[in-house]
Amino acid sequence: MMRFIEIDGKRYAWREIVARYREQAKRERAPQPTLFELKDDARPASQKTADGRYAEPTLFEGDLP
Repeated sequence: MMRFIEIDGKRYAWREIVARYREQAKRERAPQPTLFELKDDARPASQKTADGRYAEPTLFEGDLP
């Protein structure tokens, strides 16, 4: 296994590069706060997707005699 790597004429310890990579990956996995409060979708299951809304429109439901 490589012990050192040369970048732009400078030698870097491979261990340090791997350690920095792992630190960076750990920070990226940390949960981030939400920008706004998440609310439950109270619509019927068929109305939650565009395909469902197209297949079963409910715009005038209940208005017809």
